[in-house]
Amino acid sequence: MLLAGDLGGTKTLLGLFDRTAQRPQPVIVESFPTLAYTGLPALLDAFAARTGLPLSITAAAVGVAGPVVAGRARLTNVPWTVSSETLAAHLGLPPHRAALLNDLEALATSVGTLEQAELFVLQEGLPRQDGHAVVMAAGTGLGQAYLRRLDGHLRPSASEGGHADFAARTDREMALTRHLRARYGRAEIEHVLCGPGLLNLHAFTHEALPCVAGPSAGLDPAARLTRAAMAGECEGCADALRMFVDAFGAEAGNLALRGMATAGVFIGGGIAPKILPWLAEGSFMETFRAKGSMQGLLTTLPVRVILNEQAGLLGAAVAARELP
Repeated sequence: MLLAGDLGGTKTLLGLFDRTAQRPQPVIVESFPTLAYTGLPALLDAFAARTGLPLSITAAAVGVAGPVVAGRARLTNVPWTVSSETLAAHLGLPPHRAALLNDLEALATSVGTLEQAELFVLQEGLPRQDGHAVVMAAGTGLGQAYLRRLDGHLRPSASEGGHADFAARTDREMALTRHLRARYGRAEIEHVLCGPGLLNLHAFTHEALPCVAGPSAGLDPAARLTRAAMAGECEGCADALRMFVDAFGAEAGNLALRGMATAGVFIGGGIAPKILPWLAEGSFMETFRAKGSMQGLLTTLPVRVILNEQAGLLGAAVAARELP
């Protein structure tokens, strides 16, 4: 049995998976509010208590939202430090049978196992079997990863590209950059392209007018903004979401160029599936392709949205299965 985890800033998924020839199959998956617990060991104990199953596990891998160095990670949006050593000890595993991955590395690991029904095509493109790929995901934060073609297989490579500088393309985005610098001291991509980034855009587009979005019980502020924009309730919210989609497409195009992603560009995270009509019909692909002399190349790249909400967890299970 494999244990897989997807430890995010808002929620954590833990699951037990059976090994299979094609793709690990979930036996049981549970969701936990991350900050309701004191650390990864407490989450593992809660998982065992909730499922009532003995943790007879042969390997484990957990994707975490933060840079992983030498098996340790200080999480970006959660005040924890986690390690593969602690994970192995808590599960009674040999150290080489437990691993921590960056969450986007885990998501990227799932790409080769995803089925057609789990992907929404934004651009068919001309996928090359000898090419590289990239993954970008917007949720509580903004993550990016590369998939390099090595010995005929796509191998994930983590990055912290979401914390790189935001590249303004228009006068309006330059004004947004000044707005973000006044608030944070610098403007990074994650200040725009994630749930909290949507709220930054909301503040920017509502500087001169009130928000007239109606109440939405049970929704967090970013979800309320998105609902109001897509329902046409508030022009300021719609303006914020348009700016988000424009910047999202532009950054996806930047990442595609950096990774020479002729095998595909994969858009994951919790936000993209919720705004799929705006990605499919709006300016996302226009700004993705608007790269001057590289526009012809970008027109040939396959672009897909990952619809499987548990793709990061699946990728962690695949990584656990591949441990020696």
